[in-house]
Amino acid sequence: MISTASGTNISSEATTRGTRALLACGVVAGPLFIIVAFIQVLIRSGFDPRRHPLSLLSLGDLGWIQITNFVVGGLLFTASAVGIRRTMRSGPGRRWGPWLIGVFGVSLVAGGIFLADPAFGFPPGTAEGAPEQLSWHGILHAVAPLVGFLALIVACLVFARRFAFFGQRGWWAVYSVATGPVVLALSVWPNFSGNFIPLWIAMVLGFGWASAVAARLMADSAESRG
Repeated sequence: MISTASGTNISSEATTRGTRALLACGVVAGPLFIIVAFIQVLIRSGFDPRRHPLSLLSLGDLGWIQITNFVVGGLLFTASAVGIRRTMRSGPGRRWGPWLIGVFGVSLVAGGIFLADPAFGFPPGTAEGAPEQLSWHGILHAVAPLVGFLALIVACLVFARRFAFFGQRGWWAVYSVATGPVVLALSVWPNFSGNFIPLWIAMVLGFGWASAVAARLMADSAESRG
């Protein structure tokens, strides 16, 4: 029969492992999403990252790959938001930080469920230029990344304040406060230039930051246990 004290320790250890597993989801999510996206750039016929946004990869015969990438990546980031909430029990950002990462994750899932409309000559055979009229799922798909990127950008600033509050004024605070504005600038750039490369860079920087924060919190959790 397990004593009360021992049972408490076992329960605490299980909770800690569960939290670390949730944070690990966030660590994996960014690199996995980015790698899968760039592999598709290489194998999808007619796709040009300069002319085509990432969302168009969800269309065509192999569109299921990017649909799955959106959904899996979103679920992983949403799971990490739960782990972040468990880890951040005090201090600035303990409420908004996890919620913003969660919104970002849910927006990715929505981006996979609601497909973009064919545009800019992709899939092959589609007329050049933007569609004359968006479908209902195309509208929802357009809203999803907008909400997701805004949540991610605000999260950068929220975590920058948190890192500074806890004395991490060096790399992590600067990294976070710089990532938000850079991602914002790069994500709106295609609206003026018609070149989607900046948006792809914004994806790498933003997703990479979200995974890096999850890794940082995992390390902090391990240090506090040690």
